[in-house]
Amino acid sequence: MSQAPLIVVGAGVAGWSTVREFRKLDTATPVVMITTDSGDFYAKPTLSNAYAQKRTPAQLVTTPAAKMVETLAITLMAHTQVLSFDTAARTVTLQSSAGVQTLAFSQLVLATGAHPIRVPLAGDAADAVQSINTLDDFAAFHHALGVDASLPDSGKSKTVVVMGAGLIGCEFANDLAQAGVHVHVSDLAPRPLAALLPDAASQQLESALAGLGIEWHFGTSVAKVEHGEDKRLSVTLSDGRSLVADSVLSAIGLRADTEIARSAGLVCERGVVVNALLETSAPGVYALGDCVQYESAGQRTLPYVMPVMTAARALAATLAGTPTEVVFPLMPVSVKTPALPLVVAAAHPAVAGEWEAEGGEGAWRFVDKAGVQRGFVLAGKSTARRMEMSKLTTQ
Repeated sequence: MSQAPLIVVGAGVAGWSTVREFRKLDTATPVVMITTDSGDFYAKPTLSNAYAQKRTPAQLVTTPAAKMVETLAITLMAHTQVLSFDTAARTVTLQSSAGVQTLAFSQLVLATGAHPIRVPLAGDAADAVQSINTLDDFAAFHHALGVDASLPDSGKSKTVVVMGAGLIGCEFANDLAQAGVHVHVSDLAPRPLAALLPDAASQQLESALAGLGIEWHFGTSVAKVEHGEDKRLSVTLSDGRSLVADSVLSAIGLRADTEIARSAGLVCERGVVVNALLETSAPGVYALGDCVQYESAGQRTLPYVMPVMTAARALAATLAGTPTEVVFPLMPVSVKTPALPLVVAAAHPAVAGEWEAEGGEGAWRFVDKAGVQRGFVLAGKSTARRMEMSKLTTQ
């Protein structure tokens, strides 16, 4: 390449969306995408509701990498690890099966995502605990569980312990239970989605998922995982209770992947710190997605799809030569728990206030001290009020 390319690190929704939006504005600048996986495009949220729909890992790929490369006219370096980058020299050092090499860049975009949080566990099977954050993780989990999603009733003799009753834990628990898997969920919190929902909504979710056979273990956590009989796992909770399972799934949250950003000297806090233009502390180096702490969102991380799409459009314009600040609209999150559908629009964590029931069953609003609605939760049939409640909410 005679012209130094735009380099994008990461082939998740953030990386691919940025390239797609950029190509709408600039068809000439060479683009190189570097990713540790195959680069196939899939929607990450589908991982937590795929099994009940009997969708295999291959069926979750919406567009193969080769097609993305052809359509967007880019160079894809799959199964390649970025070792470091130099913001002054504007170079990236990477390693692949071909060895170590260095590439120059004109602009650099970090879309490295996040890693599942792992807590230390005792027991000789602690390393058998799995997390699902990628398509490869999804395939590995179901292979280890010994379940064939294409066969009816395949999971009905299986038991899974889910660590974490947050958003991801509840989604996976609902998905597995709906498919017939026996599910236990442990969490130190007193109820599911305790950080997002008012008590009444949380209690409704707890009851709805219990109706699928899910067993809750609140106020406790998994402390030890050991190999048991018949290739099963013996799980000991911190309160002393014992469970037997075929698999243990950790879903206790995500932590922004800031490793290469920190090593390059970029300012990082809960994520890579970016300004309103999504530029990091180094000129010409940008970031978005799960790895980022957004100035435009009140220094928050936003680990959801809609913020990524909004950020990608703004960043593409900036990369193409029109500096564009990202402005995040109110973006309610749909929780994929079919047992009790939920829509959550969380207030900023710094906003003090309280939950109030609103307009009948299944609706709550979060109001600040001045009585202004700053967030809401809708459950069940009330999720149809999403637009109405959004218009009443001040960010």
